[in-house]
Amino acid sequence: MRSFFAKIPWTLPALAIVFGMTALWGWSAAPPKTDGSKDKDPQESKETSKVPAKAKNTKEKKKMPDEPDYNKLTAEERWVILSKGTEYAFTGRYTDYFVEGTYICKRCNAPLYKSDDKFHSGCGWPAFDDEIKDSIHREVDPDGQRIEITCNNCGGHLGHVFEGEMLTKKNSRHCVNSISIRFIPKDKDLPEIITAKKDDKEKDGKESSGGEESKKDSTPIKSDSKKSGTDSSDKAPGKK
Repeated sequence: MRSFFAKIPWTLPALAIVFGMTALWGWSAAPPKTDGSKDKDPQESKETSKVPAKAKNTKEKKKMPDEPDYNKLTAEERWVILSKGTEYAFTGRYTDYFVEGTYICKRCNAPLYKSDDKFHSGCGWPAFDDEIKDSIHREVDPDGQRIEITCNNCGGHLGHVFEGEMLTKKNSRHCVNSISIRFIPKDKDLPEIITAKKDDKEKDGKESSGGEESKKDSTPIKSDSKKSGTDSSDKAPGKK
């Protein structure tokens, strides 16, 4: 017994070293904790994978008091339409879609393009060489290189317009995100355009206090799309 206890001072340090190395190896070999994002199937549904994952975290902007009640948008739609994002090429619903009808703004229902002006450009996004008159607003990107196109009614981002490519006789290509638009077949009625009401000055002869002009009412209403001027007989040159 005396000989056994005599060996304890030497065995304790050795055991401590062994257990310490084992614990260290186990800690270093253990897989790091993740939030599970890397374990997700990369082949997600077309609807959720058409835009970068960060779009899903886009927060909805606070509605302004005088802003119309536009159509409710998903996180992906808000990222493209409101934050000027871009869906992945060749993932949009309307890239290879060719049916007679009208393409309207996803946010406010304003008619934007006729199916007669759609063509296959091979770029990976829906392409149009013309627009419905007065439906598109053009603005130079901050980098000065491209021309952004937005809905002239609500300001929603559509894409960009390019000219000089000689892809059609009109020599213009509107490169549009599918997620920014909605297709209405030829035999279906167009939905009402969501816009803001703008009243003229009072016509009853009453003058406002102080001689100032009466303020315009910006109460949201829905206007009749049939009065929106969707005739494309006099269209401006298409741009992207």
